[in-house]
Amino acid sequence: MRIIVAVHHFPPRYTSGAELRAYRTAARLRDYGHDVRVICVESVDVGARGLEFEDKVYDGLPVRRFSFDLAAASDPFRWAYDNPWIREHLHGYLSDWTPDVFHLISGYLMSGSALWAAQGLGIPTVLTLTDFWFLCPRITLLRSDGRLCAPPFDAITCARCLGEEKRRYRVPGQLAPRLMQVYWRSQSGSVARVQARMDYLRETLNAVNVIISPSQFLRDMFIQAGAPPRRIRFSRQGRDFPGLAPEKTAVPPSGLRIGYLGQIAPHKGVRVLFEAVRRIDSAPLTVQAWGDGSRFPAYARRLRRLARSDSRLKLAGTYERSEVSRVFRELDLVVVPSVWYENSPNVILEAFAHRTPVVASRLGGMAELVTDGVNGFQFEPGNADDLASVLYRFVEQPGLAAELGRGVPPVRTVQEEIEELLQVYANVEVGRDV
Repeated sequence: MRIIVAVHHFPPRYTSGAELRAYRTAARLRDYGHDVRVICVESVDVGARGLEFEDKVYDGLPVRRFSFDLAAASDPFRWAYDNPWIREHLHGYLSDWTPDVFHLISGYLMSGSALWAAQGLGIPTVLTLTDFWFLCPRITLLRSDGRLCAPPFDAITCARCLGEEKRRYRVPGQLAPRLMQVYWRSQSGSVARVQARMDYLRETLNAVNVIISPSQFLRDMFIQAGAPPRRIRFSRQGRDFPGLAPEKTAVPPSGLRIGYLGQIAPHKGVRVLFEAVRRIDSAPLTVQAWGDGSRFPAYARRLRRLARSDSRLKLAGTYERSEVSRVFRELDLVVVPSVWYENSPNVILEAFAHRTPVVASRLGGMAELVTDGVNGFQFEPGNADDLASVLYRFVEQPGLAAELGRGVPPVRTVQEEIEELLQVYANVEVGRDV
């Protein structure tokens, strides 16, 4: 089978969740004997007017990397979700290679045009959702004022949220919210732009042959937003850790060892974790927050200031993917304190694979995976006091982390995920949907 895997970014420069999922998918499909090519966006702020591309090979996979200057587009807002450069290029590329399946992971940067290019040539399409980009220009459904958005979505609220990313609208929105709501209702141009995005992407979702959702929460959210239920299939991602011993091995701790693994970013809630620990200042514990802080430097600086005032807190930096088991062996507990919904966080599955319990925000896909008193605990999102009380339970009961570790469920393998995906491909190739 000839398969295109498309994604917004791809290793080696980009190694976040969606990028690594695209790599795992493409590499495993290749190992199964399929002819796989990858398409991604390398940059959106370089190049001449129009789309440039470079063909390279990464780990034996042919990768076509796009570059363009989105700011040079005639309408950058529209082109972020309907990019004619990508549509035109892919029409020619797909016409020449004629894949059996076009599989888009996410949608961000590649835009809905990638799916329409394949659909226009009669190529079956599969879409894997990883976030809320199709529903939210900010991707996270986290509003500019810090509140979470939920269905039903409307263009006025969305236009206001985007507008209040700017201080000149955000401050009046805080001081006179009702008056500003009247103001945004009158901004017909801004509202129409957002409504056009919502309509276009809803039509795009309805044209895709199969949509794969890694969590039930995400599937339900998209159905509430108008996506076709019969075409959305729940399929949790797989995670492999070759050579991992069945028992979690660890150096006997001198205190509770808490870990955070992920982006050092405001929506990930790392500060909530740091503040929670500061509320139990006498507790014998340590926190290692693993992640890259370069994308949000001001946020990372605030966390470093908190760490300087409490020696138990540490920004540990990044680690190689090959070192993930070493990191988990040095942890008794993982905290996932995100203040946005998340989807099906890799870090929770990784923790479970290493028999490490998880304390997570009571939100979205996190709450779907973590069960109180079985494999971890949930806490109120953004509430450092509530998180502190949960963490203190582990301090008071030294054997609690080990007990919960024995309650973690089996983690699906990549092989199981890919075998299901190949069945999806086989169905769409012969004209069947989910």
